[in-house]
Amino acid sequence: MTAELMTGTELAAEMVAKAAERAQAVQAQYGVQPCLATVLVGDDPASATYVRMKQNRSKKAGIASRSIVLPAETTTEELVGEITKLSTDPAVHGILLQHPVPAQIDERAAFEAIDPAKDVDGVTMRSFAAMAFGDPGFRSATPGGILRLLEAYDVPLEGAHAVVIGRSPILGKPAGMLLLASNATVTYAHSRTRDLPDLVRTADVLIAAVGKPNFVRGDWLKPGVVVVDAGYNEGNVGDVHFEEAAAVARLITPVPGGVGPMTIALLLEQTVDAAETAVRSLTTLA
Repeated sequence: MTAELMTGTELAAEMVAKAAERAQAVQAQYGVQPCLATVLVGDDPASATYVRMKQNRSKKAGIASRSIVLPAETTTEELVGEITKLSTDPAVHGILLQHPVPAQIDERAAFEAIDPAKDVDGVTMRSFAAMAFGDPGFRSATPGGILRLLEAYDVPLEGAHAVVIGRSPILGKPAGMLLLASNATVTYAHSRTRDLPDLVRTADVLIAAVGKPNFVRGDWLKPGVVVVDAGYNEGNVGDVHFEEAAAVARLITPVPGGVGPMTIALLLEQTVDAAETAVRSLTTLA
Protein backbone atom coordinates (compact mmCIF):
# COMPACT_ATOMS: atom_id res chain seq x y z
CA MET A 1 0.00 0.00 0.00
CA THR A 2 1.40 3.38 -1.03
CA ALA A 3 -1.67 5.59 -0.55
CA GLU A 4 -2.25 7.71 2.53
CA LEU A 5 -5.56 6.98 4.24
CA MET A 6 -8.04 9.83 4.04
CA THR A 7 -10.08 9.05 7.14
CA GLY A 8 -13.17 10.94 8.24
CA THR A 9 -13.37 9.73 11.82
CA GLU A 10 -11.30 12.42 13.55
CA LEU A 11 -12.58 15.30 11.42
CA ALA A 12 -16.17 14.15 11.94
CA ALA A 13 -15.61 14.00 15.70
CA GLU A 14 -14.36 17.61 15.63
CA MET A 15 -17.40 18.70 13.62
CA VAL A 16 -19.80 16.96 16.00
CA ALA A 17 -18.06 18.49 19.01
CA LYS A 18 -18.44 21.98 17.54
CA ALA A 19 -22.07 21.26 16.66
CA ALA A 20 -22.63 20.17 20.27
CA GLU A 21 -21.22 23.47 21.56
CA ARG A 22 -23.51 25.42 19.26
CA ALA A 23 -26.52 23.28 20.19
CA GLN A 24 -25.83 23.98 23.85
CA ALA A 25 -25.60 27.70 23.12
CA VAL A 26 -28.95 27.67 21.30
CA GLN A 27 -30.58 25.94 24.25
CA ALA A 28 -28.96 28.26 26.78
CA GLN A 29 -29.85 31.45 24.92
CA TYR A 30 -33.28 30.59 23.53
CA GLY A 31 -34.47 27.64 25.61
CA VAL A 32 -34.75 25.54 22.44
CA GLN A 33 -33.03 22.22 21.87
CA PRO A 34 -32.20 21.51 18.21
CA CYS A 35 -34.20 18.50 17.05
CA LEU A 36 -33.63 16.02 14.23
CA ALA A 37 -36.57 13.84 13.18
CA THR A 38 -35.80 10.57 11.41
CA VAL A 39 -38.38 8.76 9.31
CA LEU A 40 -37.95 5.06 8.56
CA VAL A 41 -40.34 3.08 6.37
CA GLY A 42 -40.21 -0.70 6.76
CA ASP A 43 -37.85 -2.92 8.70
CA ASP A 44 -34.76 -3.16 6.51
CA PRO A 45 -31.97 -4.09 8.96
CA ALA A 46 -29.31 -1.91 7.35
CA SER A 47 -31.59 1.15 7.26
CA ALA A 48 -32.63 0.58 10.87
CA THR A 49 -28.96 0.41 11.87
CA TYR A 50 -28.16 3.67 10.05
CA VAL A 51 -31.06 5.42 11.79
CA ARG A 52 -29.94 4.20 15.21
CA MET A 53 -26.40 5.43 14.52
CA LYS A 54 -27.70 8.88 13.60
CA GLN A 55 -29.94 9.00 16.66
CA ASN A 56 -27.06 8.02 18.95
CA ARG A 57 -24.77 10.64 17.44
CA SER A 58 -27.53 13.22 17.77
CA LYS A 59 -27.86 12.59 21.50
CA LYS A 60 -24.10 12.87 21.98
CA ALA A 61 -24.22 16.23 20.21
CA GLY A 62 -27.02 17.53 22.43
CA ILE A 63 -29.53 17.29 19.59
CA ALA A 64 -32.95 15.90 20.38
CA SER A 65 -33.98 12.93 18.28
CA ARG A 66 -37.50 12.10 17.20
CA SER A 67 -38.10 8.75 15.50
CA ILE A 68 -40.99 7.98 13.16
CA VAL A 69 -41.18 4.31 12.12
CA LEU A 70 -43.80 3.36 9.55
CA PRO A 71 -44.82 -0.09 8.27
CA ALA A 72 -43.40 -1.41 5.01
CA GLU A 73 -46.82 -1.20 3.32
CA THR A 74 -47.07 2.57 3.90
CA THR A 75 -48.32 4.49 0.86
CA THR A 76 -46.81 7.62 -0.65
CA GLU A 77 -49.77 9.63 0.58
CA GLU A 78 -49.35 8.36 4.14
CA LEU A 79 -45.61 9.04 4.14
CA VAL A 80 -46.07 12.53 2.70
CA GLY A 81 -48.64 13.18 5.43
CA GLU A 82 -46.19 12.22 8.19
CA ILE A 83 -43.41 14.33 6.69
CA THR A 84 -45.76 17.29 6.29
CA LYS A 85 -46.60 17.09 10.01
CA LEU A 86 -42.90 17.27 10.84
CA SER A 87 -42.37 20.11 8.40
CA THR A 88 -45.02 22.20 10.17
CA ASP A 89 -43.91 21.29 13.70
CA PRO A 90 -41.88 24.20 15.14
CA ALA A 91 -40.13 21.86 17.59
CA VAL A 92 -38.50 19.96 14.70
CA HIS A 93 -35.55 21.64 12.97
CA GLY A 94 -34.24 18.89 10.70
CA ILE A 95 -35.90 16.01 8.86
CA LEU A 96 -34.17 12.89 7.59
CA LEU A 97 -36.05 10.37 5.44
CA GLN A 98 -33.99 7.20 5.48
CA HIS A 99 -33.59 5.91 1.95
CA PRO A 100 -34.18 3.83 -0.01
CA VAL A 101 -37.91 3.54 0.69
CA PRO A 102 -40.11 0.57 -0.33
CA ALA A 103 -40.82 0.24 -4.05
CA GLN A 104 -44.46 1.35 -3.90
CA ILE A 105 -43.48 4.80 -2.59
CA ASP A 106 -42.70 7.77 -4.81
CA GLU A 107 -39.44 8.73 -3.11
CA ARG A 108 -39.17 12.09 -4.87
CA ALA A 109 -42.68 13.08 -3.74
CA ALA A 110 -41.70 12.16 -0.18
CA PHE A 111 -38.48 14.18 -0.36
CA GLU A 112 -40.33 17.20 -1.71
CA ALA A 113 -42.70 17.12 1.28
CA ILE A 114 -39.74 18.17 3.45
CA ASP A 115 -39.70 21.89 4.23
CA PRO A 116 -36.48 23.16 2.55
CA ALA A 117 -35.69 25.01 5.79
CA LYS A 118 -35.54 21.59 7.48
CA ASP A 119 -33.89 19.68 4.63
CA VAL A 120 -30.69 19.01 6.57
CA ASP A 121 -29.94 15.94 4.41
CA GLY A 122 -30.03 18.10 1.28
CA VAL A 123 -32.40 15.90 -0.73
CA THR A 124 -34.99 18.33 -2.10
CA MET A 125 -34.88 19.89 -5.54
CA ARG A 126 -34.54 23.30 -3.92
CA SER A 127 -31.42 22.20 -2.06
CA PHE A 128 -29.97 20.78 -5.27
CA ALA A 129 -30.67 24.05 -7.08
CA ALA A 130 -28.92 25.97 -4.30
CA MET A 131 -25.86 23.74 -4.67
CA ALA A 132 -25.91 24.11 -8.46
CA PHE A 133 -26.22 27.92 -8.36
CA GLY A 134 -24.00 28.51 -5.35
CA ASP A 135 -26.87 29.94 -3.30
CA PRO A 136 -27.30 29.55 0.48
CA GLY A 137 -28.87 26.25 1.44
CA PHE A 138 -28.20 22.81 2.82
CA ARG A 139 -25.70 20.57 1.08
CA SER A 140 -26.51 16.94 0.38
CA ALA A 141 -24.99 15.27 3.42
CA THR A 142 -22.66 12.76 1.76
CA PRO A 143 -21.39 15.02 -1.05
CA GLY A 144 -21.01 17.88 1.41
CA GLY A 145 -19.06 15.60 3.74
CA ILE A 146 -16.83 14.53 0.87
CA LEU A 147 -15.98 18.15 0.02
CA ARG A 148 -15.12 18.87 3.65
CA LEU A 149 -12.86 15.82 3.69
CA LEU A 150 -11.07 16.89 0.51
CA GLU A 151 -10.59 20.37 1.99
CA ALA A 152 -9.17 18.92 5.22
CA TYR A 153 -6.58 16.92 3.28
CA ASP A 154 -5.66 19.92 1.11
CA VAL A 155 -6.65 18.22 -2.12
CA PRO A 156 -6.32 20.83 -4.90
CA LEU A 157 -9.58 20.92 -6.85
CA GLU A 158 -9.10 24.03 -8.98
CA GLY A 159 -8.34 22.85 -12.51
CA ALA A 160 -8.37 19.19 -11.48
CA HIS A 161 -10.29 16.60 -13.49
CA ALA A 162 -12.86 15.00 -11.17
CA VAL A 163 -14.70 11.90 -12.34
CA VAL A 164 -17.90 11.00 -10.51
CA ILE A 165 -19.14 7.45 -11.09
CA GLY A 166 -22.84 7.52 -10.30
CA ARG A 167 -25.65 9.99 -10.98
CA SER A 168 -27.92 9.60 -7.99
CA PRO A 169 -29.85 12.83 -7.27
CA ILE A 170 -28.69 12.75 -3.66
CA LEU A 171 -25.07 11.64 -4.15
CA GLY A 172 -23.50 11.62 -7.60
CA LYS A 173 -25.21 14.64 -9.12
CA PRO A 174 -24.77 17.00 -6.13
CA ALA A 175 -21.18 15.81 -5.67
CA GLY A 176 -20.46 16.96 -9.21
CA MET A 177 -22.11 20.34 -8.58
CA LEU A 178 -20.01 20.94 -5.46
CA LEU A 179 -16.81 19.92 -7.26
CA LEU A 180 -17.70 22.26 -10.11
CA ALA A 181 -18.21 25.08 -7.61
CA SER A 182 -14.66 24.39 -6.42
CA ASN A 183 -13.44 24.97 -9.99
CA ALA A 184 -12.81 21.35 -10.83
CA THR A 185 -13.57 20.05 -14.31
CA VAL A 186 -16.22 17.41 -13.75
CA THR A 187 -17.15 14.32 -15.76
CA TYR A 188 -20.13 12.20 -14.76
CA ALA A 189 -19.90 8.49 -15.53
CA HIS A 190 -22.69 5.95 -15.20
CA SER A 191 -23.96 2.55 -16.33
CA ARG A 192 -24.07 3.59 -19.98
CA THR A 193 -20.67 5.27 -20.13
CA ARG A 194 -18.48 3.77 -22.83
CA ASP A 195 -14.89 2.73 -22.11
CA LEU A 196 -15.29 3.50 -18.42
CA PRO A 197 -11.84 2.28 -17.30
CA ASP A 198 -10.16 4.53 -19.88
CA LEU A 199 -12.20 7.50 -18.67
CA VAL A 200 -11.42 6.81 -15.02
CA ARG A 201 -7.68 6.76 -15.83
CA THR A 202 -7.92 10.47 -16.69
CA ALA A 203 -9.16 11.41 -13.21
CA ASP A 204 -7.15 13.44 -10.74
CA VAL A 205 -9.96 12.94 -8.24
CA LEU A 206 -12.34 9.99 -8.37
CA ILE A 207 -15.67 9.80 -6.53
CA ALA A 208 -17.05 6.25 -6.65
CA ALA A 209 -20.78 6.16 -5.87
CA VAL A 210 -22.08 3.31 -7.98
CA GLY A 211 -23.36 0.87 -5.35
CA LYS A 212 -21.42 -2.17 -6.58
CA PRO A 213 -18.79 -3.88 -4.40
CA ASN A 214 -15.18 -3.70 -5.64
CA PHE A 215 -16.40 -2.21 -8.93
CA VAL A 216 -13.42 0.10 -9.55
CA ARG A 217 -10.19 -1.83 -10.02
CA GLY A 218 -6.64 -0.71 -9.45
CA ASP A 219 -5.68 -0.83 -13.14
CA TRP A 220 -8.42 1.74 -13.85
CA LEU A 221 -6.48 4.40 -11.95
CA LYS A 222 -3.59 6.64 -12.85
CA PRO A 223 -0.77 6.95 -10.30
CA GLY A 224 -1.31 9.65 -7.72
CA VAL A 225 -5.08 9.88 -8.05
CA VAL A 226 -7.22 10.84 -5.02
CA VAL A 227 -9.89 8.17 -4.50
CA VAL A 228 -13.07 8.80 -2.53
CA ASP A 229 -15.11 5.64 -2.05
CA ALA A 230 -18.68 6.70 -1.28
CA GLY A 231 -20.02 3.17 -1.55
CA TYR A 232 -21.00 0.83 1.23
CA ASN A 233 -21.88 -2.76 0.50
CA GLU A 234 -22.47 -5.87 2.58
CA GLY A 235 -19.42 -6.97 4.50
CA ASN A 236 -17.93 -3.46 4.91
CA VAL A 237 -16.91 -3.37 1.26
CA GLY A 238 -16.82 -0.20 -0.79
CA ASP A 239 -17.26 0.43 -4.51
CA VAL A 240 -13.48 0.48 -5.01
CA HIS A 241 -11.20 -2.55 -4.71
CA PHE A 242 -9.28 -1.10 -1.79
CA GLU A 243 -6.05 -3.13 -1.92
CA GLU A 244 -5.57 -2.63 -5.66
CA ALA A 245 -6.44 1.06 -5.55
CA ALA A 246 -4.26 1.76 -2.51
CA ALA A 247 -1.22 0.55 -4.43
CA VAL A 248 -1.76 3.27 -7.05
CA ALA A 249 -3.51 6.21 -5.39
CA ARG A 250 -2.00 9.09 -3.41
CA LEU A 251 -4.97 9.37 -1.06
CA ILE A 252 -7.84 6.94 -0.51
CA THR A 253 -10.80 6.72 1.87
CA PRO A 254 -11.30 3.49 3.80
CA VAL A 255 -14.65 1.73 4.10
CA PRO A 256 -15.79 2.07 6.81
CA GLY A 257 -14.27 5.12 8.48
CA GLY A 258 -13.98 7.39 5.47
CA VAL A 259 -17.05 9.06 4.02
CA GLY A 260 -19.62 7.60 6.45
CA PRO A 261 -18.66 9.57 9.57
CA MET A 262 -18.54 12.78 7.53
CA THR A 263 -22.10 12.25 6.30
CA ILE A 264 -23.48 12.01 9.82
CA ALA A 265 -21.35 14.91 11.08
CA LEU A 266 -22.59 17.24 8.34
CA LEU A 267 -26.17 16.14 8.97
CA LEU A 268 -25.87 17.13 12.63
CA GLU A 269 -24.03 20.36 11.83
CA GLN A 270 -26.79 21.36 9.42
CA THR A 271 -29.47 20.48 11.97
CA VAL A 272 -27.91 23.01 14.35
CA ASP A 273 -27.70 25.50 11.46
CA ALA A 274 -31.43 25.03 10.89
CA ALA A 275 -32.22 25.47 14.58
CA GLU A 276 -30.16 28.66 14.80
CA THR A 277 -31.94 30.09 11.76
CA ALA A 278 -35.36 29.15 13.15
CA VAL A 279 -34.87 30.71 16.59
CA ARG A 280 -33.33 33.87 15.17
CA SER A 281 -36.24 34.22 12.80
CA LEU A 282 -38.71 33.91 15.68
CA THR A 283 -36.73 36.45 17.70
CA THR A 284 -36.80 38.88 14.78
CA LEU A 285 -40.55 38.46 14.34
CA ALA A 286 -41.11 39.00 18.04
